[in-house]
Amino acid sequence: MKHIKALLMPRFQAMYNQARHPSKQKGSMKLVMLSSLGILFWAGSFYISIRVLKYFSNIEDLGNILAWKLLSMVIITIFSLLIFSSILNSLSKLYLARDLKLVHSMPVDSYKIFFARWLETTFDSSWMVILYTLPIFVAYGWIHASGIFFYPVMIMALIFLAFAASALGAPVVMAAVVLVPASRIRTIFIFLGLALFIMIYIALRVLRPERMVDPEVFSATLFYIKSISTPSSPFLPSTWCYDAMMAALKGSAWSSCFHLVLAMSFTVFMGFVILFVAEKIYFEGVSRAQTSAARLFTERRLEFPVLRKLSGPLRALVNKEIKSFFRDQTQWSQLFLIAALIAIYLYNFKVLPLESSPIRTIYLQNILSFLNMGLAFFVLTAITGRFAFPAVSMEGEAIWLIRSAPISLGNYLWIKYTIYLVPLFIMTLILMVSTNLLLHAAPFMMVLSCINTLLVVPGVLSLGIGFGAAFPDFKSENPSQTITGYGGILFMISSAAFIGIVIVLQAWPVYRILYSQFKSRPFTSMDMAWTTISFGLSFLICLAAVLAPMRYGEKKLRQTLFEMD
Repeated sequence: MKHIKALLMPRFQAMYNQARHPSKQKGSMKLVMLSSLGILFWAGSFYISIRVLKYFSNIEDLGNILAWKLLSMVIITIFSLLIFSSILNSLSKLYLARDLKLVHSMPVDSYKIFFARWLETTFDSSWMVILYTLPIFVAYGWIHASGIFFYPVMIMALIFLAFAASALGAPVVMAAVVLVPASRIRTIFIFLGLALFIMIYIALRVLRPERMVDPEVFSATLFYIKSISTPSSPFLPSTWCYDAMMAALKGSAWSSCFHLVLAMSFTVFMGFVILFVAEKIYFEGVSRAQTSAARLFTERRLEFPVLRKLSGPLRALVNKEIKSFFRDQTQWSQLFLIAALIAIYLYNFKVLPLESSPIRTIYLQNILSFLNMGLAFFVLTAITGRFAFPAVSMEGEAIWLIRSAPISLGNYLWIKYTIYLVPLFIMTLILMVSTNLLLHAAPFMMVLSCINTLLVVPGVLSLGIGFGAAFPDFKSENPSQTITGYGGILFMISSAAFIGIVIVLQAWPVYRILYSQFKSRPFTSMDMAWTTISFGLSFLICLAAVLAPMRYGEKKLRQTLFEMD
């Protein structure tokens, strides 16, 4: 036990030191902002859950069945997420961590190292899922007035669920790494995860689950009740946790404790199983993981003739950026996911029941077309945050090469900006034009959407590159996770504010232009003046959004690199 405690102590000591000695001003600002956002998310989730459960409670006979079915769906969804998260975290923590060579050089049995790492993996893969789903379960206790006994049962059930998911995921990873090196299996898991998510999402969307609220879909009410009250498998840990919570909500303490003991016994049993397996095969998998990283597709020499007009240093940097993107499979493999989400996004507009709306179709089409601009720009923000924001952090410890290169930091950031600008602009333009064609929007809305795409995309990308340069993390093992940090939150808030201001400024002029077209009313001089001012301000804001973040990012990056000396 003392060996496991010693292996876990660096993690606890690092967390303690970080909490005890935070940076003065930045640490306080980050803490306040993250705490505020967390409280807002909790409050919003709790409010929505309360409203949904109150609505269910007002439905006679059927309300309780809906509430219990929703609870079962939430728990099984959490369990599935925990298993997949455990597999990915186990692979990184058990086989691909940078400190494994140091840890395995210590006089400690490999199964003890495995157990310490497995405990860390369980925490890393489950804390966020559990923390952000707690408001849903608290809302159940609030609505059903279950008393104080429900809340410790809820906490223990979720903890046992997390350990059960981790205990099921770890053997899968150990067996896979023995057969295939960890560097290759990571790529396979990424592709399988993307493929699974795409298939499930497309299947759910094609089934159109919104029809489930339409009673006409079912031939009889009894069949409906039977279909949603079908019990889950009694051999799943999620079922035991669900039964424990439901019994606690109903005030049955003995039944609740029985199902908790079932979940705990399964967790303890699986703990002994994975320790036995780890003693046999874990160290062999770690040894195989030390081989060089493998790619699914072999690389040929990439040449870009269009770049020959650039100077030598600029051309070398551009080639390096493009090749680095295609060599990193965690980056370009997600293009398949983006393509699937774009297809689903367009499919949603295709199946909109515009003809059943009480608003005239010609009005509704153009209203949706205008609102779609904001929605498409938010999609752009999410993709920019995933690819462009961590672009500077992706340099890692090799950032000293950029510092010593005969090229300014400003040119370095603008090169990254230019590389991402074209694909993001094409993607957003496809979204805009396709949705407008599906909605049969007016020609004016088509032209406005294209112009706004030309103006907003450079601004959002500049915010992503600028804030990514201002708040880099060169020591992170996974730079793509920097979007969840302080700088990523600032980027998301700034981008949302920028998009919102542009849309709000254009809302009234667009309304007056469409009103004059559809009602054959004259477009007055006052309308013309207001339209000119609104679109002029929009243009100036977009121009400022391009220049200011890039200058700010260059300044902060120069300070960061100077402090690293």
